[in-house]
Amino acid sequence: MSAGGDKNDIPPGGFGGSAGATARPRPTAVTRLRLDHFRNYVALDLDLGAAPGPVVLAGENGAGKTNLLEAVSFLSPGRGLRRADYGEVARLPGPGTWAVAVAAEGAMGPVEIGTGVQLGPDGLPERQRRIRVNHAPARSAEALLEHLRIVWLTPAMDGLFTGPAGDRRRFLDRLVLAIDPGHGTRVSAFERALTSRNRLLEDQRPDATWLDGLEAQIAELGTAIAAARVELVARLAALVEDVAEAGSPFPFSRLSLEGTLEAGLATGAAVDVEDAYRLSLAGMRRRDAAAGRTLEGPHRSDLAVVHGPKDMPAGRCSTGEQKALLVGLVIAHARVVAATSGIAPILLLDEIAAHLDGERRAALFSILVDLGVQAFMTGTDEALFEALAGRGRVWRVSAGRLEEAAA
Repeated sequence: MSAGGDKNDIPPGGFGGSAGATARPRPTAVTRLRLDHFRNYVALDLDLGAAPGPVVLAGENGAGKTNLLEAVSFLSPGRGLRRADYGEVARLPGPGTWAVAVAAEGAMGPVEIGTGVQLGPDGLPERQRRIRVNHAPARSAEALLEHLRIVWLTPAMDGLFTGPAGDRRRFLDRLVLAIDPGHGTRVSAFERALTSRNRLLEDQRPDATWLDGLEAQIAELGTAIAAARVELVARLAALVEDVAEAGSPFPFSRLSLEGTLEAGLATGAAVDVEDAYRLSLAGMRRRDAAAGRTLEGPHRSDLAVVHGPKDMPAGRCSTGEQKALLVGLVIAHARVVAATSGIAPILLLDEIAAHLDGERRAALFSILVDLGVQAFMTGTDEALFEALAGRGRVWRVSAGRLEEAAA
């Protein structure tokens, strides 16, 4: 591993199957990670090896552990695990540009992926990141999902069950995206159409024909979004029921979706739900105009989670129980991704060991090894990962530099 180098060294680079499929998913793994002016890294070239498996990043707070996870998260559509503006990612002081480049074993074989922000013709950093796959521009960010599926769990998500519904929707949509590559595009298009409708309703006499068209688009996209969420929750519920064990260190969850469209899809056909939503939007124009926003749709839905063994809403459980539920849910989702897409996902687990007792840590490590996934885990204390000895690789992180611990 070398911590040297410069920018020119970095190369640019629907639901399918069945949740009950027996074919072993294809393992995927980042084998080499290279950074340029990314967060606190001036440059980094890290050889991770070809075999998937646990990767531990240990070091003090502020050393750059989470930054490495964030870099890997940019191999997926969106703004990464911190949801940061791209300008915030560039190292300071620096040119305002940044780059992440990896070699990986992907779903379709070896692949090189590069992404980052470059300087524009005006000499200023561009506002959008560029993506290259095997040195060719990607047609869209969704092209990344053809090669890798990435799921993460961060401390910021620890309050998921007690926080606002919007946080749970974003969490759920990220889970759906790992299985349905088109979901992110639908959500973005839906949000744009909602914004256009809300603005149009601000007019004293909005164009009815334009509203009709927008509402037809919103109804189509909204129903598709709700249907994708419903299908994922159903798959998760089926898997959780199959693998639920009494006394498991990660208790199973009972999941349900709360929303008008979701309720309609539970009893009716999608085409009927779409028509009903379109008519409802037309009938609510005056109310929505007064409210300044659209009051019905998948942007108002919520994910309800219940602690299965206790039959208690997750938000009323202890902090430790909520963490265990969340970890169990992410593990279940990883299994669904593998079974549904045929691609073993890469897991990013930030500060995962800090709030788990010794039994749960050991159980988690064994589960990850059994799943055969590449899992990046961070922690301030290397001793927290002793139960993983001999089954993963450990790097010590200090001030943006890495050193592999002795095996």
